[in-house]
Amino acid sequence: MKKISNILTIIALIAILVLIGTVSYGYYKKITMEVKNPIVTMEIQNFGIIKLELYPEEAPETVSNFIALAKNGFYNGLKFHRVVKDFMIQGGDKNGDGTGEPELSDLGLVAEDDPNNRGYCITGEFLANGYENKLKNVEGTIAMARADYTSYSSQLTTESYNSGGSQFFINTVDNSSLDGSYTVFGKVIEGMDVVHAIENVEVKAEETDETTSETGKEEEKEVSIPVNDVVISNVSVETFGIDYGTPETLEPWNYNDWVYQTYGIDLTQYQN
Repeated sequence: MKKISNILTIIALIAILVLIGTVSYGYYKKITMEVKNPIVTMEIQNFGIIKLELYPEEAPETVSNFIALAKNGFYNGLKFHRVVKDFMIQGGDKNGDGTGEPELSDLGLVAEDDPNNRGYCITGEFLANGYENKLKNVEGTIAMARADYTSYSSQLTTESYNSGGSQFFINTVDNSSLDGSYTVFGKVIEGMDVVHAIENVEVKAEETDETTSETGKEEEKEVSIPVNDVVISNVSVETFGIDYGTPETLEPWNYNDWVYQTYGIDLTQYQN
């Protein structure tokens, strides 16, 4: 009996040692395993390829949003609609003029004809909005474009900060004045020559009816629309097997609702 007991004790010790070794190896593998960040491949018609590395640890909602839109083919066929030399190149608007917003169907959350389909925006992940995003707007970084509603009221900062949806811009120079006020979520790792080539395309001002400011003078129009379309033919993302899910969506700020709530004026009665 004593011999059998000794054998069982030895077997138990061996089992414990194997278990400890397995757990230790798993822990070692976990802490030493290199977690690769998502890599974006952006193909620009007639220009070439831009590759970007995304940083989910700094801006998880923004990265999740960009990846989900890309995987659903949202960016394919869109264009860089705003180009400002020595500043940035901007794209990702379905209307192609900076006025559009993505919808829940673009994330694959609902069907396009679903009654629950609507426009959406996401939370701005930057310092002014209470987020510790340490990324700076240096040359080659990609950041989310957003609206600025403070021209209507200085109190609309929260609405402005949380108005990003699908539009992004790539900094072509260091733009430190934007630090802390826009969500930086990645950086170009290949193809800065392509970015700078786009930066240098011929541009024009928006062709609209003459507008005047409160002083009665004609407002100066930004010369930033490419004369020839700069088309994003395809955007793909390598996530290395990691599922980044979909972002938490917010309902976009509505100007008509704000005017009605603030001034009691129903603007819809004046609209066709």
